[in-house]
Amino acid sequence: MFKKIASDALGLSDIGTIISPADYDKTDADDYVMHEDDEKIYFLIKTKADEYCFTNLAVIHVDGESAISSKRTLKRYPYSQHKISGVVLETAGKIDMDVEIKFQLGGQKFDIDVRKDQIEQLKDLYKSLLRISEITHENNIYIDMASQSLDKAVNILQNSRTDDQKLGDTYRELTDFGFTWMTSVREQYHVKDFGEVFEKYINN
Repeated sequence: MFKKIASDALGLSDIGTIISPADYDKTDADDYVMHEDDEKIYFLIKTKADEYCFTNLAVIHVDGESAISSKRTLKRYPYSQHKISGVVLETAGKIDMDVEIKFQLGGQKFDIDVRKDQIEQLKDLYKSLLRISEITHENNIYIDMASQSLDKAVNILQNSRTDDQKLGDTYRELTDFGFTWMTSVREQYHVKDFGEVFEKYINN
C-alpha cells in the first residue's frame, strides 16, 4: 500500500484520464477508428502508456510498452466477436487516488485505473458496458433457442415414415427455410453496433 501511495504521489502510477470529445482527434486511437464505416468514439481513457477507446463497434486498445517508449501495439476488439462480461466498478477509498473499471472482452481481461475525480463520467461507461453485456447475453439465448428448434425439426423429419423421394424434397425445403430463418435471426440478434446504448448512457 505504501509503495502505491508513494507512486501516486510522485506521479509514477499509470492512472488514466478520461479525454473530452473535443480532444479525441489529438489521440493515437482516433487514427484507427473506422470513420469511413460510421464508427464513432463515445469514451476514451488515456494513461501514460495506453489508450482505451470505446466506439459503437469495438474497443480499441493502443497498447504502449511503457510511458517512455514510443512503440505502440494496436488491438481491436469488435463487440460482435468479443463478448463483454465481468463488468465491475470499484470506487475509491479515502486514501486512494483512483477508481477502477474492470471487464472482460472474450478471453482478454482489462483493469483500468482512472482519476477518482472523474468517477461520475466512469459510471456512464460502466452502465454502457453492463448493458451491452446484458443485451449480448440475452441475444445469445435467442440464437441458441432458434438453432435448437431447427435441429429438433430436422431430427423429427429424419425419423418420420416418409418415402425417400418425398423425404429428400422435404429435407431440402426445410434446409432452405432453416438457412433463411437463421440468417434473419442472426441479423436481428447478433448486434454489431451499440451506438444506441452509448447514446443512452454516456453524459446523461
